[in-house]
Amino acid sequence: MPQTQRNREFWLLLFACALSGAALALVQLGALGRIDPMILAIGGGLAVLVFALHIVLRIVAAHADPFVLPIATLLTGLGIAMIYRIDLAKKLTGWGAFSTKQLAWTAISLLGAIALVIALRNYRVLYRYTYIFGLAGIVLLVLPFIPGLRVSDAGADVWVSLGGLFSFQPGELAKICLAIFFAGYLVRTRESLASVGKKFLGITWPRMRELGPVIIVWLISLGIIVVQRDLGTGMLIFGMFIAMLYVATGKTSWVLIGLAGVAVGVFLAAQVLSYVHGRFVSWIDAFNPKLIEAKGGSGQLVDGIFGLAHGGIIGTGWGLGRPQLTPLAQSDFIIPSLGEELGIVGLFAILCLYMVFVSRGVRIGLAGQDDFGKLLAIGLSFTLALQVFIMVGGVTRVIPLTGLTTPFLAAGGSSLVANWLIVSLLLRISDGVRRQPRVVIG
Repeated sequence: MPQTQRNREFWLLLFACALSGAALALVQLGALGRIDPMILAIGGGLAVLVFALHIVLRIVAAHADPFVLPIATLLTGLGIAMIYRIDLAKKLTGWGAFSTKQLAWTAISLLGAIALVIALRNYRVLYRYTYIFGLAGIVLLVLPFIPGLRVSDAGADVWVSLGGLFSFQPGELAKICLAIFFAGYLVRTRESLASVGKKFLGITWPRMRELGPVIIVWLISLGIIVVQRDLGTGMLIFGMFIAMLYVATGKTSWVLIGLAGVAVGVFLAAQVLSYVHGRFVSWIDAFNPKLIEAKGGSGQLVDGIFGLAHGGIIGTGWGLGRPQLTPLAQSDFIIPSLGEELGIVGLFAILCLYMVFVSRGVRIGLAGQDDFGKLLAIGLSFTLALQVFIMVGGVTRVIPLTGLTTPFLAAGGSSLVANWLIVSLLLRISDGVRRQPRVVIG
C-alpha cells in the first residue's frame, strides 16, 4: 500500500510541476511572444527540491498522504507564474522583482519542509511542549513592538526587520505555534469544557468557569485588532480556536458563542477604530466615486472587481490581461489577477484545489486515534480554509477586506514558509496516523 501511494504521489507531482512549467511558458508567450529558458530552468530547480521532499517522504514517512504535497506544489507554481506575469507587465527585473523573491522564498520553504519532515519523527512529541508553543506564539505576536525590529512604514504593525536584511511577518509562524498550543490545551481540558451546563433556548450553554479560556483568546484577538491594526489575524486566531474547541467538545454552543464573539468584537472595533470603520464603509459603499478616489478608500477593491469582470468565464489567457492595474496585484489581490487571466473557470479550479487540500487535512485528523493529532490536523486545515475564505471573500466584496495573504499563491516569504511548514506537519501526522494499529471489534 505505501508503495502504491508513493507512486501515485510521484505522478501527481510530475503533473503539478508540468502544469506550473506550462503556466510560466504561457505567461512568456502571452506577454513577450517568446520563451526565455532561464525562468524555466529556475522552475526546474524548484521541481528538484519538490522531488527531493518526495524522496525523503519515501524513506522516513512512507505512509504520508499522497495528495497534500502535489496540491501545495501546484498552488505554489501557479502563484509564481502569476507573480512573474505581473513583474513582466511592470517591467521589474533582478532582485527587485517580486517573482525572484518568491522563487527564493519557495526554495527556503521547501528546504524548511524537508528539514521538519526529517527532524520530527513523531508528531506527538509536540504535545510535551504545549505551553512552550503557547508562549512562543505570544512572543511572535509582540515582536513588532520591540524597538529596532518593527517596520514603521508598514500599513499594519505586523512586520519586523532583522538588521535591515529582510522583513517577515511573525504572525504567520505564530498561528502554527498557537494551533499546537490549542490542540495540547484542549486535550488536557476537554472533559471540563464538555461538561454539562445550563439549557436555554434548546441549547446547552457552558458554565462561566469554562468560558474563561474563550474570553482570554477573544481578548487576545481583539488586542491584535486594536494594537496591531490587523483585523485578519485577530479573526483568524479566534476562529481557529473556536473550530478546535468545537471538534474537541462536539458542542454547538461553542460555535454560537464564537460567532457572537466575532460579531461583538468586529462591531466594537468598527465603532472605536477609524481604520476598521473605514474598511466597512469601503465595503458597503465601494462604488461611491468619492471613496474610489480617496486615499485608502475602495479604489483598490473596485479595480480588482473590474479585473474579475474583464476575465469573464474563461479569462483573457496567461499574459494577455492587465492585472498590473490593480495595486498589490501580486499579493493581496492575486485572486482577481488570476481571475482576469484564467476566468471564473480557472478560479473555480483553484478553489477546488484548496477544498481537496483542506478535506485531506480533515480526513487525516478524523482517521487518527489520538486526540492531539486529530485536533492539530483539523485546526491547521481549518486555519488555511478560513484564511482562503477571508481573502477570497474580501476581494469579491462578500466580506470586508482584511490584510491576510492567500495561502501558497500570494507573494510573501513568511506566509509561504508557514504554509509549507503546515504541509510538513500534515504529512507527518498522516504518516503517524496510518502507522497506528487498527483495533478490530467483534
